[in-house]
Amino acid sequence: MKAFQATYVKKYDDEDLMEYFQNGQELAFNELVYRYQDRLHNFLYRYTHNHQDCEDLVQETFLRVHKSKHSYERIAKFSTWMYTIALNLAKSLYKKKQRMYKVSIHKDESDPDDRELLLEDANILQDDALHEKLCMEQLEKALMELPEDFREVIILRDLQQLSYEEISEITSIPMGTVKSRINRGRAQVQALIEDYAQLGTNAA
Repeated sequence: MKAFQATYVKKYDDEDLMEYFQNGQELAFNELVYRYQDRLHNFLYRYTHNHQDCEDLVQETFLRVHKSKHSYERIAKFSTWMYTIALNLAKSLYKKKQRMYKVSIHKDESDPDDRELLLEDANILQDDALHEKLCMEQLEKALMELPEDFREVIILRDLQQLSYEEISEITSIPMGTVKSRINRGRAQVQALIEDYAQLGTNAA
């Protein structure tokens, strides 16, 4: 590998930076933190819905990355490896507090990588229809009622826009199971939303 050049640090890809960091270049790690701290905050906030918990998890994730740098192998994308660490920490916190995490589906305008939930399956209500027929609180409530296994993969796919392959690696679940859970989770979201709409109609 070529010698590290600090002036070109922003031009290196994530995997190159991780390799330089493994070879003692702390500046490479600092660049990774700069690139991912906002995205990681957004990702973890969707699980905790608590800013303090989120900040603690972001710091702990980067601390784990720093301490475990030599366990990273370049055969994996750095982002996938990092998200796996973050997800495991979030799950541990969830179990420790024994409470349901809450998902925020509102787009964060300050984060260019943040995206609104898109239900892409043709058999499910389209995004525009959801916005027209239902308030955001109903959609958020539906997500919160999903089993954890379904909610987890929908967050990674529809909110974080990760590929099926990345989700499979992060969750250690076969790709076929990932796709099945996403489809079943989306179907349950649709059913729950239809129930809320029916209740609203009856109340009126």
